[in-house]
Amino acid sequence: MIELLRGFPDNVVAIKCHGEITRKDYDTVLVPAVEHALASHDKIRLLYEAGPEFDGVDAGAAWEDFKVGMEHFSRWDRVAVITDVAWISLATRLFSIFLPGAIRIYPTADAAKARLWITQAA
Repeated sequence: MIELLRGFPDNVVAIKCHGEITRKDYDTVLVPAVEHALASHDKIRLLYEAGPEFDGVDAGAAWEDFKVGMEHFSRWDRVAVITDVAWISLATRLFSIFLPGAIRIYPTADAAKARLWITQAA
């Protein structure tokens, strides 16, 4: 399940992942939130939090994740990933070389720092 987090500027899409993420989660939560933010901003930011209860991503969701990232390739300003899950940190590091925006990975203990960085002016 993807939970949309509230209380962020409208150029920030902030989500928290629980359990297994499916394509339906992307189609009903993440993609509409990204499209809404892109409708009024040239560049947007993403806060992606995956806690210990995160079980993974099914194949359909993985494809949607790739599509969302690539369709709006040049419009990502910053991405903050909050996780203690090792494979997510590794995948984020590998994927970061393909995105023009800044990407930072934060351990769960530093979630407040991630939230501050994602909302700070450039």
